[in-house]
Amino acid sequence: MGISKIAAGVLCLSVGLFANYAKGIKYYEDGEFDKAFSIIKKEAERGDNKAAEYRLASMYEKGLGTELDMQKSMFWYKKAAARYSFVTKPKPKPNRTVTEKFKAQIGDDEMRQGNEFKLAHIKAESPEVKSIVTSLVDGDFFGLKPYRTNYILPVSYSKDKPRRIPATIPHRDMLPQYRYFNEHTEVKFQLSFKKDLSYNLFGLHEYITAAYSQEVWWQLYDKSGPFRETNYRPEIFLTLPSSKSLNDSLGLKAWKIGFLHESNGQEGYRSRSWNRLYLTGLFQWDNLFLEARAWYRLPEDRKSDLFYAQALPPELLQTQADGDDNPNISNYLGYGDLKFGYLYGKSKFGLTLRNNFSTNHNRSGVEFTYSHPFFNSPNTSWYMELFNGYGESLIDYNQNVTKASFGFSLSTSIF
Repeated sequence: MGISKIAAGVLCLSVGLFANYAKGIKYYEDGEFDKAFSIIKKEAERGDNKAAEYRLASMYEKGLGTELDMQKSMFWYKKAAARYSFVTKPKPKPNRTVTEKFKAQIGDDEMRQGNEFKLAHIKAESPEVKSIVTSLVDGDFFGLKPYRTNYILPVSYSKDKPRRIPATIPHRDMLPQYRYFNEHTEVKFQLSFKKDLSYNLFGLHEYITAAYSQEVWWQLYDKSGPFRETNYRPEIFLTLPSSKSLNDSLGLKAWKIGFLHESNGQEGYRSRSWNRLYLTGLFQWDNLFLEARAWYRLPEDRKSDLFYAQALPPELLQTQADGDDNPNISNYLGYGDLKFGYLYGKSKFGLTLRNNFSTNHNRSGVEFTYSHPFFNSPNTSWYMELFNGYGESLIDYNQNVTKASFGFSLSTSIF
């Protein structure tokens, strides 16, 4: 038999196995667990698909398509976690146009394969990690998934009353009784979601993802109940799995490369905005996670010096609509941050550290978070946030803020 015929036979077999496994995943997602079980079991027993091993363990654990068997479940969980399995890069199909290739990458079948690949890059040996990873991967709403933690904090108490920043007159020219909001306590909430745009477009098992986060500070307990500040954060990023050697030696799971815009949608002296390119390393050591991010601020043209001195007549502020609203923001927020996450039982602890590394005017920001399931709810948790330093919001990026906030999170994130 010729070499070309052997190669063709191997290729057909590989495509057949993948197509059969994809069918098993579809049966699983449609709730036809009896049909899914035999396909997934066969794929797991082949020994080179960590995602199939993990899913088989979950089916034994929950009794889906088979009898509940915790011993077999533990066996397959340990087998899946025993090594770091990388999926072999699929061979590109011949004679496909760029448009056809892109359509294939964003299709449901390719995204389903990508969701399986996510699991292959997180060690889920402990029940805490397994639980949070499963909840993040399984949820689906028009292809949208939670990104950063979604929360609502009805009690957000600040040591000092927040400043009022008018759009057209300097803060210093306000009457003293109007320079600050009336209440120390306000409501704070965040909405954050993402949409995977493509998987494996470049053959590197990478994701291209668009995300959007919106954080709001609401003076609900004031008589007029104004929204004091809103920060908008659209971003797009590429997530690339790390190499086996970096994972084994450093615990580095993936890289993120992205673009992030952040602004508060205001004008005049209230306007705040900046654009950043960032590089992030995502690490895991058992139940401890780290997101180490460094960014580069994209430069903007300066506005008039009179604008920064807040000495422009109101009628001339419109001439300063374009340009850098806050040229010194890096002096307060620095050039990167570290986000730690630790899972302990059903609780999650978070710590964010930021510093400008200046010897003359050193400034930092520290945020500690804690969450625990709300009466064993799978999605809702008690949520506490403590903050001290600079950068709690864009409007107050250059103010030292100390706050304690309490409420609920409606979703969570590992990093």
